[in-house]
Amino acid sequence: MLRRHRHAARLTLEQLAAASGVSDRTLSDMERGRSKGPQHRTVTALADALGLGDADRRHLVELAREGRLRDHWARPTGLCELPRSVDDFTGRVAGLAWTSELLRAGDAPGAAGVGLITGSAGLGKTTLTIRAAHTLRPDFPDGVFFLDLFGMSPQPLPVEEALGLLLRALGVADQQIPADVTGRASMYRSLLRDRRVLIVLDNAASEEQVRPLLPGGGAGRALVTSRRLLAGLEGVRRLALGPLPPQEATELLTGILKDRGAADDGSAVGRLAQLCGGLPLALRIAGNRLVSRRGWNAADLAARLANEERRLDQLSAGDLKIATAFGLSYEQLAAATRRLFRRLALVPGHDFDAALAAVVGGTSVEEAWNALDELVDLGLLQDHTSGRYRFHDLVRLFARDRLRQEEAAAESDALTVTLTSWLLRTATTAGRWFEPGYGVPGPAGPDAAELSSPEAADHWLRANVDNWLSALRHGAGIGRFADVLDCAESMDWFSDRWMHAPHWYEVFTLGAEAAAALDDPARQARQLNMLAWVHLLPRDDPEAALRYTAQAMDRATRSGASIQIALAHHHAGGALRRLGRLDEAIASETRASEIHRSNGDMDRYCHSLGAIGTCLRDAGQHTEALEQYLGLLALLNDDRSGVTPSVAAVIRPIALARVGECLGLLGRRAEAIIELTEAVGFMEQAHLPVPQARSLETLAALLAEEGRTEEGRRAYARAAEVYEAVGDAEAAGRCRDLANAAG
Repeated sequence: MLRRHRHAARLTLEQLAAASGVSDRTLSDMERGRSKGPQHRTVTALADALGLGDADRRHLVELAREGRLRDHWARPTGLCELPRSVDDFTGRVAGLAWTSELLRAGDAPGAAGVGLITGSAGLGKTTLTIRAAHTLRPDFPDGVFFLDLFGMSPQPLPVEEALGLLLRALGVADQQIPADVTGRASMYRSLLRDRRVLIVLDNAASEEQVRPLLPGGGAGRALVTSRRLLAGLEGVRRLALGPLPPQEATELLTGILKDRGAADDGSAVGRLAQLCGGLPLALRIAGNRLVSRRGWNAADLAARLANEERRLDQLSAGDLKIATAFGLSYEQLAAATRRLFRRLALVPGHDFDAALAAVVGGTSVEEAWNALDELVDLGLLQDHTSGRYRFHDLVRLFARDRLRQEEAAAESDALTVTLTSWLLRTATTAGRWFEPGYGVPGPAGPDAAELSSPEAADHWLRANVDNWLSALRHGAGIGRFADVLDCAESMDWFSDRWMHAPHWYEVFTLGAEAAAALDDPARQARQLNMLAWVHLLPRDDPEAALRYTAQAMDRATRSGASIQIALAHHHAGGALRRLGRLDEAIASETRASEIHRSNGDMDRYCHSLGAIGTCLRDAGQHTEALEQYLGLLALLNDDRSGVTPSVAAVIRPIALARVGECLGLLGRRAEAIIELTEAVGFMEQAHLPVPQARSLETLAALLAEEGRTEEGRRAYARAAEVYEAVGDAEAAGRCRDLANAAG
C-alpha cells in the first residue's frame, strides 16, 4: 500500500523520507514487509507527506494498527526479553562502534551478520553487548531477543531447548515447533531470514551449542558472548575484550560513585581503579561497596585492597564476588590443567613461556602447550605473539588462593625450590654463551630451555629477567650460594651487551655475598670488580667504583688472583679518568694491560689498551690516542692475536668509533665521518646500543659541521631513538631537540 501511494506521488524513498521525517531505512523496511506494524505517528506523518485523502489515510492507519496487533499477539510478552542496561555505563567506545558497524552492515553477499565478543571473567562482555543492543534496538523493528546459554554452568542450555525458547519468542506456537533439533533449526533460520531481528546469545559454551542458533543469512543478526575463544566458529567477526585503560576504569568508578553524596579524593579513586586491574566487575563491586557504606571512602577501600592476601575477599558485594566469576572458569578445566593453573602462581616474574610452565606443571613442553591453550581459551591467561603468557593480577591472586587451598604447603615449597634451581641453571647456561674460551655450553638439564645459539641465549635472558632475578634472590635466601655465585659469574660478559639494565647492581651484590658465605675471596674479588664496573657505566659513580676496586684488590691480593688484580687496576683506571686524575688513570690501565698480557689474556688486554686510548684522548693527546686505537684495531684484525672472535666483534666497532672521534678532534672530519658511519653499522649488528647512540651523536655533529644538514638531522633522530630504547631520556631529548633544530 505504501509503495503504491509513493509511486503515485512520484516520490523516491529519499524524497519521502525528507518530506515526512521518517528515515529511508524505516521506509524501506515497511515497503519490503519487514516492518508490518509501524507506530501511529509514523503513519500519520507519511499520510501528510503523501497528501492522502481521508479514505486512503484511514486505510493506511488501519493496516498499521492491524500489524501492531498481530505483532503483539504473535510474541508472548517477556519471553527472551533484553535485560536493562546499566545507567552508569562508561567507556568501551571502540567496542560500541564495532557492534554498530557490524550490525548495520548491509545485506550484500559477504556482509557479516554475527559478532562474537570474547574475554575472561569480569571484563563486561554481557554489559557491553546489552548496551549495544539497547542502542541499536530501533534498527531491529521485528525484535531484540536475549538468551543466556549458561556456558559456565555444569549443564549448559541444550541446543533443542535454546531453539524452542527462541522460536516461542519469535511467535511460533508450541504445537508448531518441530520435535527434533534439525527441524527447529531450519524453522528458526527461515524466520530470521525475513525478519529484522537481533539475537543476543550470552555466555556460550561451545561452537556446537552456538552454530544452530546463528542466522543463516538475510535480515537477522546475532551477537554472541563467551569466555571461550570458540576458535572453530566460522563466518563470524570477533572482538576480544581486555581490561579497561586506567582513565576509563577511573571514569567508570567515578560514575558509580556519583550519587554517593560524599566527595572522594581523585587520586584515591585512581588508585582503587588500578587495584581492580581495569576489570569492570571488580570496579562495580568496589563502587557498590562504597555506595552502600557511606562511612567509607575510596582511600579506605584502596588500603584494604593493597593487601594482596585479602584483595579477593574484599572484592565482594552481596552476590557479586570476583572470585566466584573466576571460579566458574576454573571449574571448566581438566584436572591436569587446573593443577598447572594454580602452580603457575609460583612463577615469580610477570610472564613465562611453555618451557617454564612445563617445569611448574611437571609435564613435557608439548603437554604444557596444550594446557596453556586451554587456559587462554577460557580467558584465565593472556598470550602474546612472542610465545609468552601472563596472568591478569587478580587472576594470579585467584590461582595463588587455589594453590593454598588445594595443595600442601610442603609440596608448594618443594616446587619453588625446583623452579628456582631450574631458573638458575638455565640463566647460568645462557650467560656462559658469552664467556670467552668457555666453548658451547651444554644443556642445563633434561628439561632445559632451548638455548642453541648466542641469539637464543640473549633472548632468553632478556625475556626471563624477572624470573631468573627472582630465583637469584630466592636462592640466596635459602642458602643456595654456589648456584647463586655460578649464575652471577656467568653474567660477567653478557652484562656488556645490556650494560644499562637496572638489575646488575643487585646481581653482583648477591654474587659477592654468596662468595663471602662460601669463604672464597678470589671469586668475591671478581664480583666486587663487577660492582665497580656497575658504578662506572650504568651508575656513573666513580667514587663508589674506587671503593669497590679497593675491596676487590684486597681479596684478590690475599688469594693471589692475578686476573682480578688486573681488573681492579682496570676499573680503578676508569674511575680515575672520570675524576680527571688522568696520569693516575693511565698508570692503572697500563699496569692492568701488563698483567693481562703476562697472563696471556688477550681479550682483557684489548680492553685495557682501549682504556689507555680514552685516557689519552681526554688528556688532549689526540694524535697519541689515535695511534693507540689504530694499534688496537690492528691487534683485533690479526687472526693470530689470540683474541676471541666474539670479543673482537664487540671491541672492534668501539675502537673504530674512537678512531673516528680522534680524527674529528684533529680536524679530519671527512675521514672521521667514514670511520664513525662504519662503526655505527657494526654496533647495530653487535647489539651495542649505548656506544651506538653516542657514536651517532658524534657523527651527527660532524655532519652538521660539514654542512650535511639533512644527514646530520637523521643521525640525531636515530641517536634519540636508541637513547630512548635504553632508557636515557635526557640524552634522547637532547638529540631530538638537535634534530628538530637541524630540520
